[in-house]
Amino acid sequence: MSSRQFRRLLWHKGPGRIAAMDRTLVRVVSRLPHGAHDGFFRELSAAATKGKLWFAAAGLLAVIPGRPRRAALHGVLALGVASAVTNIVFKTLLPRARPLPEHLPVFRFVHPQPTSSSLPSGHSASAVAFALGAGMVHPGVGLALAPVAAGVAYSRVHTGAHWPSDVLFGSAIGASAALLTRHWWPVKPEVPEPRRTPARAPELPDGAGLAIVVNEKGGSYTPETTTTLQEAFPKAHIFEISDGQDVAAEIGKAAGSGARALGVWGGDGTVGTAAAAAVEHSLPLLVLPGGTLNHFARDVSIDSVETAATVAALGQAVQLDLGHVLVERGLVDSPESLSLTMLNTASIGVYPNLVRRREHLTAALGKPLAGVVAGLRTFGASTPTHVKINGVRHKIWILYLGRGRYYPRDLAPLVRPVLDDGLLDIRMVTADEPFARVRLLWAVLTGTAGSSKVTHLREADSLVVEADNQSLVLAVDGEPLPGVRRAEFTVRRSALVCYAPHSVL
Repeated sequence: MSSRQFRRLLWHKGPGRIAAMDRTLVRVVSRLPHGAHDGFFRELSAAATKGKLWFAAAGLLAVIPGRPRRAALHGVLALGVASAVTNIVFKTLLPRARPLPEHLPVFRFVHPQPTSSSLPSGHSASAVAFALGAGMVHPGVGLALAPVAAGVAYSRVHTGAHWPSDVLFGSAIGASAALLTRHWWPVKPEVPEPRRTPARAPELPDGAGLAIVVNEKGGSYTPETTTTLQEAFPKAHIFEISDGQDVAAEIGKAAGSGARALGVWGGDGTVGTAAAAAVEHSLPLLVLPGGTLNHFARDVSIDSVETAATVAALGQAVQLDLGHVLVERGLVDSPESLSLTMLNTASIGVYPNLVRRREHLTAALGKPLAGVVAGLRTFGASTPTHVKINGVRHKIWILYLGRGRYYPRDLAPLVRPVLDDGLLDIRMVTADEPFARVRLLWAVLTGTAGSSKVTHLREADSLVVEADNQSLVLAVDGEPLPGVRRAEFTVRRSALVCYAPHSVL
């Protein structure tokens, strides 16, 4: 038999054979004895009507932050697609009569019977779409929902609302909707286990041989700070930098004072300056948690002065990469060149405003909701910046660079598990695409910014950014630098030795 003859046979005899199979299976169901299961499947079928059961499940999951909440959102999204395709498309194109009362016992037959086309089963499509969609984000949730979805699908045959093939077709539509929406919303990569490369550093019991610079403008500085440091490091030499002094010059003096290691108390801007001085003088760096947020200190697991004193006394240290930023700013005829060290991040565009708003709202709303509200406010009122990135023109809302790969892979990077991977983590939110603002606001609202068409994630070991029509404001480790015309970012592999526990705290 040729393939053409087979297709004609399937077209003409296929529906009849499916109908015969349906009647056979319904007869099997009709012979099941009467019992409590009849009421159970009738109530389960009714609970799933118009998606009530699944919306209730989504509401319960949404109370739990993180993956359960994302699972609920993706399940509802898949359900919406499956329901629309089933009811608007297929029920219109494929009219089919539902089972008749004589096919099943009266006590089991659904009343009143739906009047829409029997093919396909909307209940089955919605059940499979929600359970599979949620399960793709959170397998545990999907495993718990799977028997409920299967029960809803079977209930439509048990109560005479659908033929078995209707249920099978509807289930296929639901599965397809979940898989389709997964392309819109890919699975977020898991955060890898932290990894550190041990390095040799001098043992500094009681801070012997340690020079500590203290920036009095640091976020957590108090008059008692110096006393606390003297108690923890009684043999260290402490250099205080008061308001009005040149921070870089004072740190350079401390690094060149004959010390065996350089310690620093201050924000990440101060720490970056100290890191550059430590590399220049071939000294290991001891970071003390003296800033407002202490991003870098958290990355190296220095959470207190006591922890710093312990690792310094033991000589525990790790190797780190450093970012390097070569900046050209000022007038074209008389440019100014600056060489900066990037410990953590750099950004151009509205990213600093986004972070500031998110941190301001986090205490009242929690981090996930604060991120959504901050994103909506920031992108709703902002205008894009015109830049050239590696020679290519873009309109951007955000250009974010992390020294090292950060997680999660979206607009709210939080952790950096590897400190010497040799990479720049590059994230762009562009305004080049049609309806870019609407797309971005939708991505922020649904938590899918990491997979949006206006969000671009990549990694490299270098990047060049140039102003297109006006100078840029570049923020490096939170310190804004206006008037920038060009910035070249590179990574210095294993440039810094920093005191830190070998295992992550």
